[in-house]
Amino acid sequence: MAITNMNEKFAHELRDIYDAEHQFLEGMQLMLQNAADPKLQNMITTHIGQTQQQIRNLEQVFTLLGQEARRETCAGAKGILTEGQKVMKETSQVPAIRDCCIAGAADKVEHYEIATYRGLIQGAQLMNQPEILRLLQENLRQEEQTSQLIEQSSPQLLEKAANAQYMGGGNMNQVSAP
Repeated sequence: MAITNMNEKFAHELRDIYDAEHQFLEGMQLMLQNAADPKLQNMITTHIGQTQQQIRNLEQVFTLLGQEARRETCAGAKGILTEGQKVMKETSQVPAIRDCCIAGAADKVEHYEIATYRGLIQGAQLMNQPEILRLLQENLRQEEQTSQLIEQSSPQLLEKAANAQYMGGGNMNQVSAP
């Protein structure tokens, strides 16, 4: 379907992030099953709850626009999730390294969502939709906070992975080809 005006563009991006949030929710449930670190598990559990609220916020946005909440397949989300699943399989033998990869994949998700919400917020401002703006800003604020938490926990996860590799006889100074 051709997008010919700003309202159609906004609606398309809204359906896209609505689908992405659903896909990411499923991905987080898989990450939670595979995460070994208790702090990482807690972070994922918290974000699952936030994502469920973000989906409800998006449904309110659809309602405010007088539209039915529906999903437009988000190829970007699908690609990020496919890559995350692939790396979880490739690191399944070393839980500490898998946790680093899960955190990295989760942060990629957050940055994708942050970029999308920033664009939607600009659209809501241009359309002079203060209630829609508030809901989208709430989602953005949660995504930014989650990204910050992931980035703060990454050094600890990396240290655990390095120690696991060292204990397993690996050399952090040597990088082997796949």
